Amino acid sequence: MMEQEQQQPPKWEGNVHAKLEGPKADQVWPLLEDYFNFHKWFPTLNICYGIEGANGEPGCIRYCAGSSIPSNGSDGSNVNWSTEKLVAIDPVKMVLTYEIIDGNVGFESYVSTIRLLPRDEDDGCVIEWSFAVNPVKGWKLENLIEKYHKGLERMARRIEESIMSGKLTNDST
Repeated sequence: MMEQEQQQPPKWEGNVHAKLEGPKADQVWPLLEDYFNFHKWFPTLNICYGIEGANGEPGCIRYCAGSSIPSNGSDGSNVNWSTEKLVAIDPVKMVLTYEIIDGNVGFESYVSTIRLLPRDEDDGCVIEWSFAVNPVKGWKLENLIEKYHKGLERMARRIEESIMSGKLTNDST
């Protein structure tokens, strides 16, 4: 029977980085661990809020919607959305892992890890975002990695500007 099972293509894997000049990892981490408010930082995410569990606790689920990835069969009038479960979080190592559990963005078996790393230099830190996903119909892995890289760079600049300008807010809106 094992021979009759259909072979799955290998998962796509990607890893992108963005350097922040100035803000230290311990200043940035509280923004990233605020799992239900990721839309404040990620540029193409318009909505993000908790639908189950306590914010930042493993097992909690958030609803996200935006324009980062075209939805399956979208005619331009549909909202691109996903529900995402926080699988693990380690505030000491400053890393969190989540998975998409439902949505219309075309990702199947998607797991992502965001890690915050101090830099060897005096100032700044690095955000590392890695993912593994089944191949996405109509896409090339290189294009997906490029999209992640651009989004992460924009997110890093937004975080950097907020922290350095002192205009950081801790509200949940």
